[in-house]
Amino acid sequence: MTFDRSLRIAPSILAADFAAFGAECRAVEDAGADWVHVDVMDGHFVPNITFGPQMCAAIRPHVRGVMDVHLMIAPVDPYIEAFAAAGADIITAHLEAGPHIHRTLQAIRATGKKAGLAINPGTDIAPVAEVLDLLDLVCVMTVNPGFGGQSFIASQLDKIARLRALIGDRPIHIEVDGGITPDTAPRAAAAGADVLVAGSAVFRGGPQAYGTNIRAIRTAAAAATGQMA
Repeated sequence: MTFDRSLRIAPSILAADFAAFGAECRAVEDAGADWVHVDVMDGHFVPNITFGPQMCAAIRPHVRGVMDVHLMIAPVDPYIEAFAAAGADIITAHLEAGPHIHRTLQAIRATGKKAGLAINPGTDIAPVAEVLDLLDLVCVMTVNPGFGGQSFIASQLDKIARLRALIGDRPIHIEVDGGITPDTAPRAAAAGADVLVAGSAVFRGGPQAYGTNIRAIRTAAAAATGQMA
């Protein structure tokens, strides 16, 4: 994965047709998705249960590009190798999921995968500064994690901007996850995000609408940052 700050749209398959994940992954990539985002939830760290390593391994052959795996689980460390073996390109763990995030990020890096750190709406960015040298991505949650279809928490825009300043010219993506639509995408991108995770805003309307939905998000975000859509 070559680093650059061009805008990326990462549809979350949490909003896809669970009975046809392989086809859904192919469809969103064909429709213009840059990454495929996989939300892993354990019913403990967050109040929902979704996928495990076996599901990631099953969809991996259907994902041509980047598989971005977001672990909303606790503990994290015992499962890192399994998700790496399942084909994740990026493995993101939550700062709030355990007391030893430095160790967790080291463990992700040790598998040869890109390491991401997610922070919840109530979490400040100050601890991120202590692990910048281990990061490839910071995921700012703009909803409380656990369920799709929630509304964007606008107070997180200042956090995104402060994180953008903290990162400076380091090769670290800022990902925003939660409530991304054509209305909120420009605000997140203008604040400094370069990866936008969108679930229902991409998958609504069925496969025939995916391209239109992705273009609407990309065009709105690009207009806010002066990028080409």
